[in-house]
Amino acid sequence: MKGFKIILNGIIQENPTFCLLLGMCATLATTTSAINGMSMGLCTMFVLMCSNAAIAAIKNIVPDKVRIPIFVVVIATFVTILQLFMEAYLPALNQSLGIYIPLIVVNCIILARAESFASKHNVFDSLLDGIGIGLGFTMALTVLGIVREILGAGSIFGMKFIGNNDGILIFILPPGAFIVLGYLIAIVNRIKAKYQK
Repeated sequence: MKGFKIILNGIIQENPTFCLLLGMCATLATTTSAINGMSMGLCTMFVLMCSNAAIAAIKNIVPDKVRIPIFVVVIATFVTILQLFMEAYLPALNQSLGIYIPLIVVNCIILARAESFASKHNVFDSLLDGIGIGLGFTMALTVLGIVREILGAGSIFGMKFIGNNDGILIFILPPGAFIVLGYLIAIVNRIKAKYQK
């Protein structure tokens, strides 16, 4: 039950995108399509899970003075593993996400979870926290990507359903990302307010 609460917390109460507004650079830049949003979320979730577990395992032997630099090195190690895997087995996706894969190293979501959760809890709970926050981030990016792709390109996961219509261009461009994100945050806040009464 405790593990389920930890996972659910990352999806609903501490959702990085809709509640905490963390990681906005990757959120707005990679969600031009549903597949890109989902892929970026899954990549971030992998790094979150691995780095949270590793940091929880070494927290007692890391001196306080060098805690943050060591956390960054741990995170960078898993990002490098992820990028090498993607270059070898998913080159098209790696090229599509581009610079945003290496930028996971400095994603404030991962460093914040390392500092606020993994450095204070055991390995299993930290792994569950990585899964929860990662799922919340992946779901948010996927929904944002789906809405932007439907409105901007008339397709979903690359499958056209509007015919020859190209959609509304602004939703594929950066202003569209802000518009859609704003509306989605408003919807999430409205739903949360309704069920918290």
